[in-house]
Amino acid sequence: MIISFAGHSCVPLKSRVKELVREQIQKHLINEKKVTFYLGGYGEFDAICARVCRELKQEHTNIELVYITPFISLSEQAKIQQMQKDGVCDTSIYPPIERVPAKFAISKRNEWMMANADMIIAYVNHDYGGAYQSLKVAKRKKKNIINICDLLP
Repeated sequence: MIISFAGHSCVPLKSRVKELVREQIQKHLINEKKVTFYLGGYGEFDAICARVCRELKQEHTNIELVYITPFISLSEQAKIQQMQKDGVCDTSIYPPIERVPAKFAISKRNEWMMANADMIIAYVNHDYGGAYQSLKVAKRKKKNIINICDLLP
């Protein structure tokens, strides 16, 4: 199973959101031989999810952390090497977006992540912005979506 994330760059109630993300992931870890997490690496929701995934990886042997990079530059390659060294990710993937102008690379990378994941865990509470656009792609692709905002009071 591949799980990806889509969420806003600012997240209030971080500790509660982290708790809910962890609960949702754990529900799906039980029955899976292997779970791959596609990590985006931008904004607070991505940081929360990456932290939860790293913590769960220490408890479970069936987890792989994959950073999906929107860029192929030398500085991005150095960033990826540091992320691997720090245990942030096990590996990385550069999706087939090399012909996309740099200003659209992140949104095209996000579309690829939504299209290639089995499940999306989201934090989307308004109908504009990149996270909302990613969620629209996931819905159009009929992905299994859990929106953490729906679980908050």
